[in-house]
Amino acid sequence: MLVPPDMVAPQSKLVYQINKFCTERVQCRMVQLSKTIFEICKIVQDILKEVEIQEPRFISSLAEYNGRYEGLEVISPYEFEIVLYLNQMGVFNFVDDGTLPGCAVLKLSDGRKRSMSLWVEFITASGYLSSRKIRSRFQTLVAQACDKSCYRDIVKLMADVSEVKLKIRERYFVQITPAFKCSGIWPRSASHWPLPGIPWPHPNIVAEVKTEGFDLLSKECAALQNKNNAMEGDAWVMNFREAENRLLYGGCRKKCLSILKTLRDRHLDLPGEPITSYHMKTLLLYECEKHPQEHEWDDTCLADRINGIFLQLISCLQCRRCPHYFLPSLNLFKGKSPTSMENAAKEIWKLLREMLTNSFAFENL
Repeated sequence: MLVPPDMVAPQSKLVYQINKFCTERVQCRMVQLSKTIFEICKIVQDILKEVEIQEPRFISSLAEYNGRYEGLEVISPYEFEIVLYLNQMGVFNFVDDGTLPGCAVLKLSDGRKRSMSLWVEFITASGYLSSRKIRSRFQTLVAQACDKSCYRDIVKLMADVSEVKLKIRERYFVQITPAFKCSGIWPRSASHWPLPGIPWPHPNIVAEVKTEGFDLLSKECAALQNKNNAMEGDAWVMNFREAENRLLYGGCRKKCLSILKTLRDRHLDLPGEPITSYHMKTLLLYECEKHPQEHEWDDTCLADRINGIFLQLISCLQCRRCPHYFLPSLNLFKGKSPTSMENAAKEIWKLLREMLTNSFAFENL
């Protein structure tokens, strides 16, 4: 399609503005985060070494590869989650029958194998591996390790939560979550994905993602709170972090996510935390489905993609519903207060209006 001459200059100006924003704001955020991550990971590694000495089944999987820490997720500039991968899931079957939204259970494949399990004392009478029991034991070990650590004056284990959450220097919060990696299997509750007839992602990438699998995390499941489900303590939360990251390869998708996260941290870090980086990532994946062609993820289309994601986000906030990308029955806004969501929608409108009406908006964002 031929672009009218009078449109060339504004479009190239906008690309320049966005690239400048990336150089100045996005890079600055990443440099600051890298320093923080390096500092907190050194402390957590020290604590996990002590945990491993006390209990060799909890082997630290927190290691640096090519400047990245495997299993670390940035929730916000002050909040992080570190996944601790556990060994030997082999004697358990993965059960995902839809009764626990966003969760699954691990059941002994054969009662006689109980004694073969590394985690024998955490298996319930019904043969389920209890997520809560493992987490409780891990919490005790981390508390003891913090007491022995040379960092004990700056690290506190938060006592009012069932998760293992550390407060570092009164400023950073780090959740350490025991988990199992489930490779080569795909949950039944995500079997609808990808939707038929949508050209994105390519079948080869779909096969790759499904082979890579997902993680099962030992953490509280928001969808089960106040449900009094007998299985709640045994349930493991499904997490698709690696699958999501794989889908964002190519074009300016990752660049788009970095910009969205930066805008979120600078302008949408609101009371009640109605909007997280994960909401941005989820809506970016839906935007990829809406715009499946690679040329739609060129740098020149970046502003359109960001605007589209913000429009989706406003709609989700107004409907009080943001469906998980792989498990759409799961609402990512569950537990958020209606007032905080209303305020967030207003703030995004302000931001979006500025971006649509001011060609120099990115200079001031």
